[in-house]
Amino acid sequence: MASKQALAHLEQVRKYQAELVGSTNVAPTLEEMRLGSEAILETTGTMPEGVTIEQVDVDGLSALWLKPIKALDDSVLLYFHGGGYVLQSANSHRKLASHLAVQSRRNVLSINYRLAPEHPHPAPVNDALIAYQWLLNKNFSASKIGIAGDSAGGGLTVALLLFVKQKGLAQPGGAVVFSPWVDLEGIGESMDSKATVDLMVNREVMGMMANMFLNGASPRDPLAAPMYGNFAGVAPLFIQVGGDETLLDDSIRLASRAAHDGVPVHLQVFPEMQHVFQASIGVVPEADAAVAEAGEWFKKVLS
Repeated sequence: MASKQALAHLEQVRKYQAELVGSTNVAPTLEEMRLGSEAILETTGTMPEGVTIEQVDVDGLSALWLKPIKALDDSVLLYFHGGGYVLQSANSHRKLASHLAVQSRRNVLSINYRLAPEHPHPAPVNDALIAYQWLLNKNFSASKIGIAGDSAGGGLTVALLLFVKQKGLAQPGGAVVFSPWVDLEGIGESMDSKATVDLMVNREVMGMMANMFLNGASPRDPLAAPMYGNFAGVAPLFIQVGGDETLLDDSIRLASRAAHDGVPVHLQVFPEMQHVFQASIGVVPEADAAVAEAGEWFKKVLS
């Protein structure tokens, strides 16, 4: 059964959604959605002690260096935030990424990739490759770079692995994805079977974001919807997903597809948890445990 802290967090989510929608049936504007999603993440989770935050330019992209005390300096993590490719930022996800930095004992470079609809596909995956190449140019060997992301950032993480392969570059040491969005058509069974319990993600909203992101591109382009990629030769994957998510099947099908292509895959399904429940770290025990396991996994694959 979900912890009392997890249940309390769900009530907070319900309250926020009611306040955002209000008493009218008028859909919020994109700007209102962006401001609202940043605001809710400010009230979610905690910031760990002992992490310094530095702003940095990554070949034209703004980014945050999240540096915990006693971080190892021979390896690094690259993080991509979620938000359906249209919302949120490195700043909104600084708490989650900082806890991952602490648990893995690695500095984390969290990127502000360009967002749709202003910058649709393939802008995000091009930016992801720029960030990866930037770390390689900083003399981090590929095997000492870990990639991580949540939701759309999780999909972008997997897309980057495919893009790195396509470009003939060395694969990173491994990738962790939280509730990755890898199917832009929403055809997984859980989009319907979990619709009544998922408080955060539904087909209508994801379809709207997918249309903004794709801007007419194929929804089965592997660099946009990595579900359709060939995973032979890509880095090991660690996938975490909540059991009450409409995107549950995205993770299950991704794990199956990657394993079929010979990739070492570890899939964890957390019963009764919501989309990117890891963001409530420091408050919800299930989130603490999940991020701790992700950090330990990175310690192993990057050692």
